[in-house]
Amino acid sequence: MKKKIGNALALYPTPLVVVGAMVDGKPNWLLVGHVGIIGHDHVMVSLASAHYTNKGIKESKKLSINIVDEALLPRADRSGCVSGSKEDKSMLFDYVVDDAGVPMIPQAPVSMVCSVEDIYSTKGFESFICTIDATYAEENVLNEAGKLDYRILKPVLFEMPTYEYLRTGDVIGNCMSYGRKQEK
Repeated sequence: MKKKIGNALALYPTPLVVVGAMVDGKPNWLLVGHVGIIGHDHVMVSLASAHYTNKGIKESKKLSINIVDEALLPRADRSGCVSGSKEDKSMLFDYVVDDAGVPMIPQAPVSMVCSVEDIYSTKGFESFICTIDATYAEENVLNEAGKLDYRILKPVLFEMPTYEYLRTGDVIGNCMSYGRKQEK
């Protein structure tokens, strides 16, 4: 029998990312565990309203989403421990700036540059609804068809409410293969 555990958010784990944005003319980085897919070319990044990074995102309507792997984890974790309003985090990572002025982390195996289409506010949070303008990936995390291979990429996963980081697992099957086997 299932036990009722309140209104717990039970959709974790999710890939851990560092969001980059220009704030007052320099890059700022923020560790983010609240990201979501809302279509094939749209994502949502949900940040507490008080985050310093929000200021830059709202001004430029641009951000980067940098996927965290284990090599990047120590600095990524640091980006979530301090506020950019209290400590300059611009040099926490090497960075490149794309043509739209968005800072990205070259050490991240995958980075997405996004444009903000809308901002949805809920109590204490601002959720940025974004279009993915461009995705950059290291060649070593791509398969022969040029698609991301998560068995190689191995993004760190963020689990809530325990606030733990997890490794990705093994492939257990192909999507829509189990149901098709039953059709025969």
